[in-house]
Amino acid sequence: MWYAADGMGWWLLWGGLMMVIFWGAIFALIVWAFQASTQQGGEQGASVNAGSKQLKPLDIARKRYAEGEITRVEFDQLREDLKDYSRSEVLQVSGKRTPEH
Repeated sequence: MWYAADGMGWWLLWGGLMMVIFWGAIFALIVWAFQASTQQGGEQGASVNAGSKQLKPLDIARKRYAEGEITRVEFDQLREDLKDYSRSEVLQVSGKRTPEH
Protein backbone atom coordinates (compact mmCIF):
# COMPACT_ATOMS: atom_id res chain seq x y z
CA MET A 1 0.00 0.00 0.00
CA TRP A 2 2.70 2.55 0.92
CA TYR A 3 5.39 1.10 -1.35
CA ALA A 4 8.31 1.82 1.02
CA ALA A 5 10.90 0.39 -1.38
CA ASP A 6 9.89 2.67 -4.23
CA GLY A 7 13.28 4.45 -4.50
CA MET A 8 12.94 6.61 -1.39
CA GLY A 9 16.31 5.37 -0.13
CA TRP A 10 18.11 7.15 -2.97
CA TRP A 11 16.59 10.47 -1.94
CA LEU A 12 17.73 9.93 1.64
CA LEU A 13 21.25 9.13 0.46
CA TRP A 14 21.26 12.21 -1.80
CA GLY A 15 20.05 14.42 1.06
CA GLY A 16 22.74 13.12 3.43
CA LEU A 17 25.43 13.69 0.80
CA MET A 18 24.23 17.23 0.16
CA MET A 19 24.28 17.96 3.90
CA VAL A 20 27.92 16.80 4.14
CA ILE A 21 28.86 18.94 1.12
CA PHE A 22 27.02 21.97 2.55
CA TRP A 23 28.69 21.80 5.97
CA GLY A 24 32.06 21.05 4.37
CA ALA A 25 31.72 24.19 2.25
CA ILE A 26 30.77 26.26 5.32
CA PHE A 27 33.81 24.92 7.20
CA ALA A 28 36.12 25.60 4.23
CA LEU A 29 34.77 29.15 3.97
CA ILE A 30 35.46 29.78 7.66
CA VAL A 31 39.01 28.40 7.37
CA TRP A 32 39.65 30.49 4.24
CA ALA A 33 38.35 33.67 5.92
CA PHE A 34 40.52 33.05 8.99
CA GLN A 35 43.65 32.48 6.90
CA ALA A 36 42.97 35.52 4.74
CA SER A 37 42.56 37.72 7.82
CA THR A 38 45.77 36.51 9.48
CA GLN A 39 47.99 36.23 6.39
CA GLN A 40 50.60 38.98 6.08
CA GLY A 41 51.47 38.70 2.40
CA GLY A 42 54.24 36.88 0.59
CA GLU A 43 57.66 36.11 1.98
CA GLN A 44 60.28 38.74 1.16
CA GLY A 45 63.46 37.30 2.63
CA ALA A 46 64.45 38.91 5.91
CA SER A 47 61.70 41.41 6.64
CA VAL A 48 60.00 42.83 9.68
CA ASN A 49 56.28 43.35 10.06
CA ALA A 50 55.40 47.00 10.45
CA GLY A 51 51.64 47.27 10.59
CA SER A 52 50.20 45.76 7.45
CA LYS A 53 53.18 46.20 5.13
CA GLN A 54 56.53 44.44 5.07
CA LEU A 55 59.73 46.43 5.57
CA LYS A 56 63.18 45.17 4.67
CA PRO A 57 66.00 45.77 7.17
CA LEU A 58 67.59 48.49 5.01
CA ASP A 59 64.25 50.32 4.81
CA ILE A 60 64.06 50.28 8.60
CA ALA A 61 67.60 51.67 8.85
CA ARG A 62 66.69 54.45 6.37
CA LYS A 63 63.62 55.32 8.41
CA ARG A 64 65.61 55.42 11.65
CA TYR A 65 68.22 57.67 10.01
CA ALA A 66 65.54 59.97 8.61
CA GLU A 67 63.92 60.27 12.04
CA GLY A 68 67.28 61.04 13.66
CA GLU A 69 67.45 57.89 15.79
CA ILE A 70 70.86 56.96 14.37
CA THR A 71 73.78 58.99 13.03
CA ARG A 72 75.20 58.96 9.51
CA VAL A 73 78.11 56.79 10.66
CA GLU A 74 75.74 54.27 12.26
CA PHE A 75 73.57 54.23 9.12
CA ASP A 76 76.60 53.63 6.88
CA GLN A 77 77.73 50.80 9.16
CA LEU A 78 74.27 49.21 9.11
CA ARG A 79 74.12 49.49 5.33
CA GLU A 80 77.49 47.77 4.94
CA ASP A 81 76.55 45.06 7.43
CA LEU A 82 73.27 44.42 5.63
CA LYS A 83 75.02 44.34 2.26
CA ASP A 84 77.40 41.69 3.61
CA TYR A 85 74.47 39.81 5.16
CA SER A 86 72.46 39.70 1.94
CA ARG A 87 75.57 38.69 -0.06
CA SER A 88 76.28 35.80 2.32
CA GLU A 89 72.65 34.62 2.05
CA VAL A 90 72.92 34.51 -1.74
CA LEU A 91 76.16 32.55 -1.54
CA GLN A 92 74.69 30.08 0.95
CA VAL A 93 71.62 29.50 -1.22
CA SER A 94 73.78 28.93 -4.29
CA GLY A 95 75.95 26.41 -2.42
CA LYS A 96 79.15 28.47 -2.48
CA ARG A 97 81.13 29.01 0.68
CA THR A 98 81.30 32.49 2.11
CA PRO A 99 84.73 34.03 2.67
CA GLU A 100 85.83 34.10 6.29
CA HIS A 101 86.60 37.55 7.72
